[in-house]
Amino acid sequence: MARKDAPTPAAVLGFRAHSGWAAVVVVSGMAAAPVVVDRRRIEIADPKIRGSKQPFHAAEGLPFKDAEQLIRRCTNSTNALAERAVRSVVDDAQAKGYRVAGCALLTASGRPLPGLAAILASHALIHAAEGEMFRETLVRASEKCGLPVTKVRERELLERAAAALRTPADKLQRRLADLGRSLGPPWTQDQKLAALAALLALTPSAKR
Repeated sequence: MARKDAPTPAAVLGFRAHSGWAAVVVVSGMAAAPVVVDRRRIEIADPKIRGSKQPFHAAEGLPFKDAEQLIRRCTNSTNALAERAVRSVVDDAQAKGYRVAGCALLTASGRPLPGLAAILASHALIHAAEGEMFRETLVRASEKCGLPVTKVRERELLERAAAALRTPADKLQRRLADLGRSLGPPWTQDQKLAALAALLALTPSAKR
């Protein structure tokens, strides 16, 4: 039994976003012995709104004002769903005795997007805009829940984690695989990367 005066362990949420949903893994502990507090899929697109999973695709070809209205409606709905989902994850972690110290979000290249008209004229930009919309929704939801957000470019995650945790990249990958075997499925690439991002954010030397 834990001592009553023992410090409350910190935990961090790790997110990997997709169109309309995100993988969330809550991690506590140290790199050598991480603890997965929770793992789940959260739905952040309202199925009652047609096109909500891919709003920029749905808006392609619509009159511009209609496209703006659809994307605004989908964004507002997604923001509300994400905030409820993040609060639920935080509440559940706290109920288990953890102090939620922040969250980590995997990002893309981070290149700025042009205006909506230019986005809708380019299929590549439509994909990029949708990814950015769902990631920024998670940032907004986390901040509304009082959580500082650590953004990590996905392509840099393993290198940054290896440096911050002072653990070779191949050893980190083996540790993540072993962690999944101990937990049982699901333990896909989504969960592995979200967990590693969360573990990175738990490390003070990784903040930047």
